[in-house]
Amino acid sequence: ALRLREAGITAPVLSWLHAHDTDFRRVIAATVDLSAASCHHLARIAAGAAEAGMTAMVHLKVDTGLCRNGESPARWPALVALARRLEQKGLIWVRGVWSHLVNAGVPGHLRTARQVELFDQAVALARAGGLDPQVRHLANSAAGLGLPGCRYDLVRAGIGLYGVEPVHGRTFGLRAAMTLHGRVILVKRVPAGTGVSYDHRYVTTVDSTLALVPIGYADGVPRTVGGRAEVWCGGRRHPVAGSVAMDQFVVDLGTGSTRLGDEVVVFGPGSRGEPTVTEWAGWADTIPHEVFTRLGDRIPRRYVGECRTRGVQPDREGR
Repeated sequence: ALRLREAGITAPVLSWLHAHDTDFRRVIAATVDLSAASCHHLARIAAGAAEAGMTAMVHLKVDTGLCRNGESPARWPALVALARRLEQKGLIWVRGVWSHLVNAGVPGHLRTARQVELFDQAVALARAGGLDPQVRHLANSAAGLGLPGCRYDLVRAGIGLYGVEPVHGRTFGLRAAMTLHGRVILVKRVPAGTGVSYDHRYVTTVDSTLALVPIGYADGVPRTVGGRAEVWCGGRRHPVAGSVAMDQFVVDLGTGSTRLGDEVVVFGPGSRGEPTVTEWAGWADTIPHEVFTRLGDRIPRRYVGECRTRGVQPDREGR
């Protein structure tokens, strides 16, 4: 949150998941909203506000069933009562109440209806206790698109911003927002029966052209996808040959050919036939969210929509 403020971003920012020894004074001074998930947590935020000589903007978190961060419904009245006392002292202002859904991506799941009910009850109790939360937020991308009644005052859109359809069995016309690609930095011909990369888990079946791409697991490409994943090069798909290494992976072009500097698309919209991030998530036995968030800062970001560039400069040929 502080890095966002230091970068000149003045939009509302909510900080949560705080360590037990977090110093809240700087965050409060930076006008960052803070989530409180228990009475102890809220008391520490209030203490930081007192030391900073400011009023902390707070969102109370209720656990409606995810069994993760958030106060339980049974202890919610105590949190509301403490929040009201701290508001009267001018130490905090409860700007919002929020929670997380468990099965938002599964249409018609009974657990979602129960969570909405518990959330509404928590908001009602907060208001009955003298609080006036202006921002109620429960929905992620899946609920924001598939469950209009869960939108309340704010939707925490995440994966939907990347253009990945978040609801099982439903399509909302989202368009992929990210393409990951590299460049060929080495080409070699090898005979059939050649082992490739660590442990030779991949062996060529015919005389093949191999292309080296300088992106690896240190950049966020899953190490375990070798032999399963595919990339797009030269107008068609080709397999990732062997284990992904720290800074590179090998593509088996078979009888095809390529040249130094040719583009290799790891994933993209799929409109040309290239793999999508959803396919890569399947090959890595994970979800698209993890594939996106693993991508490190060694990969330059180029924002094409507004013709702006951002990110680190290429640190070696092909990156």
